Amino acid sequence: METKTPARKPEWIRVRLPAGNQWEKVDHILADHGLHTVCDEARCPNKGECWGCGTATFMIMGDICTRGCRFCAVAAAPAGRPLRAGEPQALAAAIREMGLSYAVITSVDRDDLDDRGAGHFAACIRAIRGENPKVKIEVLTPDYADQEMEIIAAAEPEVLAHNVETVPRLQGVRDARASFGKSLKTLAQAKELGIGATKSSILLGLGETREELLETYAQLLGAGVDILVMGQYLQPTPKEIPVVEYVHPDTFALYAQDARAAGFATVVASPFARTSYHAFDAWKAKDR
Repeated sequence: METKTPARKPEWIRVRLPAGNQWEKVDHILADHGLHTVCDEARCPNKGECWGCGTATFMIMGDICTRGCRFCAVAAAPAGRPLRAGEPQALAAAIREMGLSYAVITSVDRDDLDDRGAGHFAACIRAIRGENPKVKIEVLTPDYADQEMEIIAAAEPEVLAHNVETVPRLQGVRDARASFGKSLKTLAQAKELGIGATKSSILLGLGETREELLETYAQLLGAGVDILVMGQYLQPTPKEIPVVEYVHPDTFALYAQDARAAGFATVVASPFARTSYHAFDAWKAKDR
């Protein structure tokens, strides 16, 4: 894979800074309940917009990941922190205080746990349901399979998201324990076990081609994926792999057209799109 970095970010890459009372409210609620968000830990470019609208993507099971993907800024180590027994209840309370109607929950990878954290994930879903029965729940999980996926499916989230991250040829940007095939299995099993909608995401600008993307769409659709998200890879810190290409918004529009023609129920594609970006809108749009 090429590692050439463009000299400067193009004019269409402009990150909105956090501001306003709503952002401060979200910040205080998260701090009060001792919760992490992927917005902070992964340095998401949409933090300002999402927090300003009163939304956030919660990250459970600590802030240390047991995998070290080359594009991700989340801290990594062989083992994560001990699971916090009260986290499901804290999460449910924060969602109630924020007045959310749609909650997105993700996690670090926890290969150091016997069930890789699937049971804790399910406990969080059940706690949210108990405190907020009308809230729709989307979970962005590790590459769970078999009994792990059965545990998640039994908790009945509305959406199961899991990211293939990039086309098969470029999977080397992920931790060696991940693979395109494992991710397809996760997505396919989620659908087979009755989860209503599945979603995956592709980061663009890593050196992929349009032809490779078309082949990837076909494989994701073969696994039953309903919602596809495509966004620009942005190097979080100098430690992560550099950007190969800043994809023009017109090219995003072309790729979105390709994906819709391929058969996805919903496609979200723009430079700042991420898996949980406008997640409620994407879920509602899938049935239109």
